[in-house]
Amino acid sequence: MTPRRRRLAILFRLATVLSVVAGVVLTALGPATVTGLLPYFTIQSNVAVGGFAGYAAWRCWHDRPEPPSVLKGAVTLYITITGVVYHLVLANPASPFAMAQPNRALGEALGNQFLHTVVPLLAVADWVLFDQRGRLRLRYAAWWLAFPLAYLGFALVRGLIVHRYPYPFVDAGQLGYDGVGLSSLGFAFAFWLLGLLFVGVDKGLARRTRAVPAPAGAVAARPAAAGSAGPAEETTAGQR
Repeated sequence: MTPRRRRLAILFRLATVLSVVAGVVLTALGPATVTGLLPYFTIQSNVAVGGFAGYAAWRCWHDRPEPPSVLKGAVTLYITITGVVYHLVLANPASPFAMAQPNRALGEALGNQFLHTVVPLLAVADWVLFDQRGRLRLRYAAWWLAFPLAYLGFALVRGLIVHRYPYPFVDAGQLGYDGVGLSSLGFAFAFWLLGLLFVGVDKGLARRTRAVPAPAGAVAARPAAAGSAGPAEETTAGQR
C-alpha cells in the first residue's frame, strides 16, 4: 500500500471507529441503556467492526500487513447484514417483521443512523478500497454463518430466561419455535448468498486489478538461474 493510500485507509478506519462510538453513545442517551443494547446484533456487529477497524488502522500506521481477509470479510458481512436487515426488514412497513419506529430525539435518531447506515457504508467502502484482493474463497460464505447462528442460539436462550426477544423474527413467544426455525432458514440462506456476493465481488476486483497494465517502462527483471548466467547475460539482465 502506498503512503497516500495508507493515510487514506487510516482516516477511513478512524472515521469508522468514531462513528461506532458516536452511534452507541447517542443511542444510549435515549431510553435504552448500554447493557440493554448489548443483546442486539446491531450493537455486537458495530462493536466488532469498530474494534477491527481500530486494529487495522494501527497496523496500517505501523506499515504492517493488513489483517486476514477472511476476518475482514466476516465483520464486513455482519455489519452489512445489520444495515440491510434494518432498512429492508425492520424499518420497512411492507415487511412482515417490521418494528414500530418510535419518535426519537435528535441525538438518538443520529445514533440510529450511525449504527444502521453510516458504519455499514464506511465498512463496505473500506473493504472495497483497501482490502487485499483475490484471497476470499467460496467456502468462506458458509463459515461466516457461524456468528449469526450462534447469535440465534443466544437470542433464544436469553428469551427463555428474560421472556424478551431482540427481533420479531426470533420471537419464539409469537412465532413458536417452528416459525423461528423457518424464518431463520430464510435469513441464513439470504446471508449465505450475501457472503457469496462478497466473494464474487472480491474475485471480480482481483481480475480487474490484474488486468490493469503496468506503468510505462516498468518491466520486471527475470531472475537468472544460480550459476547459469554468464557476464553478457548478467549485463543484459541488469539493463532490463
